[in-house]
Amino acid sequence: MEYLLVNDLNFHGLIKKFLLAKKISQRTISQIRRGETILLLNDRASDLKQSIKPNDKVILRFQPENNPQLEPNYQPIEILYEDANWLAINKPAGLSSVPGPSDRTTTLVNRVKGYLINRQATDLVPHVITRLDRFTSGVVLLAKHHLAQSMIEPQVESHLLDKCYLAVVDGQLKTQHGLIDLPIKRVPGQAKRIIDQQGQISQTEYWVQKTAADQTLVKAKLLTGRNHQIRVHFSHLGYPLVGDQLYGGSQKLIQRQALHARQLIFFDPFSGKKIKVVAPLPLDLQQLLGQAFGYDDLQNAFSG
Repeated sequence: MEYLLVNDLNFHGLIKKFLLAKKISQRTISQIRRGETILLLNDRASDLKQSIKPNDKVILRFQPENNPQLEPNYQPIEILYEDANWLAINKPAGLSSVPGPSDRTTTLVNRVKGYLINRQATDLVPHVITRLDRFTSGVVLLAKHHLAQSMIEPQVESHLLDKCYLAVVDGQLKTQHGLIDLPIKRVPGQAKRIIDQQGQISQTEYWVQKTAADQTLVKAKLLTGRNHQIRVHFSHLGYPLVGDQLYGGSQKLIQRQALHARQLIFFDPFSGKKIKVVAPLPLDLQQLLGQAFGYDDLQNAFSG
């Protein structure tokens, strides 16, 4: 894979500083220094100490990636968006995002590798940018190569990805709009998280969409990205997600946490444009919304 950068910044100085100005990560710069990524200046081999002038052309030439330990799986995936750099998938509930001790061969990442092989891609290591819990459905964004991963890292680290979720909680929320600002801490040796002042800063903004006798439909936006964040926050307030057995949700209407990553908006550093991806509601959530709230236009129940 090659990536072309034109010095349209009227920049004078070392290539290294130019690359940083173009949002190339320190990790990629380290790979150039080690010779793992080839650097060309105006089609000639160069290094990071060379000087660059306006309108000069820089090419980064990356080696194809593969991880033989990651087995491909050829089960189908539902693609919501795809271009040369990104792949957005509508992950079904019950499918793990990445391989782990209990499943190393059938996860979303395994399926994406199988998809890339079928497309005769040269880079066969999918990089997960937004990971979802196993029983949460919706948008998962993956980078097709490590340059894309490195260039979106600043947005991830600064919590600039616009991630909105649809959730159904037990009980009637009294406040139509709120910000839950409670630190989350992992419980050693357990999957469960708790609210603890020694935990990581965690913020969830929410808007009530509709209220029923025993449930509330909310739109939730992650301002930080902690594991189980929405589940922990609402459970701590006394409104656990419907179906969320780990955090005390009722089990009558649905057998998994009623949480769906409905919409993702991110800035594409390659095109300079914002990309919006929306995931349709799965059947089990459609049935839940119809039963609990009487929605008949289910796909538009949550507009993001």
